[in-house]
Amino acid sequence: MKLINPWSAFILEELLKKIHPRITKYDGYHLSKKAYSGKVALSSLKKSSRNKIIEIGGKKYQIKGCAGQGAFAQVFKAYVDSNPDDAVALKIQRPAFPWEFYMYRQLDERISGKQRSSFGFAHKIHIYSDCSILICDYLAHGTLQDAINSYVVTGKFMEEVLCIYYTTEMLYMLETLHSVGIIHGDFKPDNLLIRYSKDDLSEEGFKDRNDSWLDQGLYLVDWGRGIDLQLFPKNTEFTGDCRTSGFCCIEMQEKKPWTFQTDTYGLCVAVHMMLHNTYMEVERKTSDGGYIYLPKSSFKRYWNVELWRALFTKLLNVKPGNNDIELLRSLRKSFLDYMHDNPLLIKKLKGLLVKQRGTLCSA
Repeated sequence: MKLINPWSAFILEELLKKIHPRITKYDGYHLSKKAYSGKVALSSLKKSSRNKIIEIGGKKYQIKGCAGQGAFAQVFKAYVDSNPDDAVALKIQRPAFPWEFYMYRQLDERISGKQRSSFGFAHKIHIYSDCSILICDYLAHGTLQDAINSYVVTGKFMEEVLCIYYTTEMLYMLETLHSVGIIHGDFKPDNLLIRYSKDDLSEEGFKDRNDSWLDQGLYLVDWGRGIDLQLFPKNTEFTGDCRTSGFCCIEMQEKKPWTFQTDTYGLCVAVHMMLHNTYMEVERKTSDGGYIYLPKSSFKRYWNVELWRALFTKLLNVKPGNNDIELLRSLRKSFLDYMHDNPLLIKKLKGLLVKQRGTLCSA
């Protein structure tokens, strides 16, 4: 079977042609043949920009600061019509890039009800000849990377129960995505925003993500490298490198075909960063006449070593062509069962989340 690089410029162009009739009908899609011509030039927006007003599609957005910057895009926090209760994220990209908006609408179509709240939401996109502006929900509590960094700077480590909680959240996300034929493609702590529930957390709702736990946890954004498996022939495998240092899965490193491994490897790196405060290095170890991959770092004795060893052993050694949904589900269940059997841990987790919310200042 022919291998496809889903991120090559040629493939992306072909896919955009294929989806064009669909994307133009989506709610929030606005296409202009002209360049952006607002009074305030978008190129004048810098990291330090505050309170500049830009106009997009007849609405005024007051820039409140830069929330992120990449090679091709800048993300700004903005108030719609200068209203602090209506904050959005504006992603300005050059050249125009409608793909991410398409991926957000796939999430809307395929993921329903309470599962949808774990993933970012796009209100609309304005496409001009020179750039695109994607307008998304804004979350003010930082990222999983910020949470990890808050431990790194003090020389401490994230408490194991918090690591377990965020691990179950990430397993849940990938199980949900992969079951509807979507790969995120850039799964890392920088793209996982932290959510907090408005209401107090109950100990009863934890295991089934019910009640206030539903609005709590992680929120996956940045879908520019998302892969929609429904656009490819069944059982397609991919080639190509994610180009994110530290997050290239073993298959990419060894120039072998991959599918879901790009996400599950990202999850393993994120878990490793929570546990060890460092990126993950893997090594090949002999096992039953063959070999397996495992992280080089050893587990601390006082951790629940069996749970973590199973997670890394199983996710770093997925056989090609295996759909990983059942595996993700069973791993998540093992962590949840452990928490459920120790009700004091859920109580401890609640306290740690309250404390974390207080220390990670709102952006």
